[in-house]
Amino acid sequence: MFKRIVFTLLLFSSLFPTLLHAQIDYSIDSLRLVNAEWSIDTLEGFYLKRYQFGEGALFCSAQHLCIIEIPSRSHRRLAFACSDTMLTELSCLARQHNAYAAINGSFFDMDIGSPVCYLKIDGIQIGENTPSKEDSTRRKYYQYATLLLDRGRARMAVPDSNRLWEETLKDSNIMTAGPMLLIDGHEVPQRNDRTFVTRRHNRTALGIRPDGTTLLVVADGRFRHQAEGFSLPELQRVMRWLGCSDAINLDGGGSTTMYVHNKPFDGVVNYPSDNHHHDHEGQRPVSNAILLL
Repeated sequence: MFKRIVFTLLLFSSLFPTLLHAQIDYSIDSLRLVNAEWSIDTLEGFYLKRYQFGEGALFCSAQHLCIIEIPSRSHRRLAFACSDTMLTELSCLARQHNAYAAINGSFFDMDIGSPVCYLKIDGIQIGENTPSKEDSTRRKYYQYATLLLDRGRARMAVPDSNRLWEETLKDSNIMTAGPMLLIDGHEVPQRNDRTFVTRRHNRTALGIRPDGTTLLVVADGRFRHQAEGFSLPELQRVMRWLGCSDAINLDGGGSTTMYVHNKPFDGVVNYPSDNHHHDHEGQRPVSNAILLL
């Protein structure tokens, strides 16, 4: 009920003006995604799925997707991690915590290495929401979604505009990011921000299906002929087509990375773009991560 009320408020909030999309038929894209012959690795307690969509195949572009699928019955659990040093490559951070898999987490300051969104790990607050430039009491656009872990299982909540809202929660593991992509199967309206929202970038997201299955998703970007990346509205559709009812956008761009234990290329299974080459060597050191233990 809480999420439904917040979703209704979001629809009419001036903070989230709806993008006026052209009437485009996405049925072909959805079918191509759902019917793709994914490369599937069956691992201990989870699956790794990968697929390369050729030029023009998805949203009239080339795309490369990697998905970690964690069934609701899996004995694996999620955890948050934060670098003890200034910044650390995801593969190193994952190995430090003996993780089986990992994706990059929430947004951070690349100069000083600290999170710019609220982050609490095992009851210890590590990061806080940096204030909006317009009003220090309000949060920024990429802070309007909160991921909580309960005994290693993910759930989501939508905070209000007060940037200190998370401090009222009793949960021990909280990561704020955003924006929220899906709530109860509905796409959350996004504002018309050409830089962050409507432009295509590498993207990282986490979604939850109605049956409790959790998806960790990375979409590579910045390689026009191999992986152009998604706008946030495109990412919304992808998460919905993958069967998610709730989904959150995490840090993206050069930070987008997926790690899987014992895989080649130091465990990096996607194509991080920070070295400007379409290979597995372009990891950007990050501040925090979501681990699969």
